Amino acid sequence: MSRLGKTTLTIKEFDAYAKINSSTVTRRFGKWNTVIKSVGGELNNTFYSEEELMENIKNAWLKKGTQPTRRDMDSKEYSTITSGTYLRHYKTWYGALEEFVKYISRDENNVIKEDQSTKNNHIIHKTKRDPSDRLKVQVLMRDGNRCRICGVECSGGLHNIHFDHIVPWSKGGETVLDNLQVLCSACNEAKGNV
Repeated sequence: MSRLGKTTLTIKEFDAYAKINSSTVTRRFGKWNTVIKSVGGELNNTFYSEEELMENIKNAWLKKGTQPTRRDMDSKEYSTITSGTYLRHYKTWYGALEEFVKYISRDENNVIKEDQSTKNNHIIHKTKRDPSDRLKVQVLMRDGNRCRICGVECSGGLHNIHFDHIVPWSKGGETVLDNLQVLCSACNEAKGNV
């Protein structure tokens, strides 16, 4: 590593410069990361928990407004974790998305504890007014990023995505999947509190 002026070394680099093969080293000392750590090097790969991987897909989905592609995961605009990490962990991008659907569909705690109920014109709500990011992704998975009234793709400007309560919050509507829909800003403003 010092000969190359680096603090980390890939297996490919080792095989190009060393007199012995990397497989000989890993058979003797274990995984490549163990070898690098034992000689005081830095690890090249970051290991992410399943929670971190799933949260990154959720964030990419929200930024894009629709299901991210494998290529989107390599764009810093949408993702902080590259597609290669997902492929190593789940074998295919489809496999990662299958796990994401399970993850995002788990129950979440959007319910207000009884002693924190919100009074809105004498209406006591059981959920928070604003949908969580998890709930927003569930709505996007169901509706896509198209307005449920006019059908326009919600991407930006006048057609920003709004997460609308079908039964208005002010009239007792709760913030649950069945009472939320995707609307563009124009349709949401036109709908008002009806």
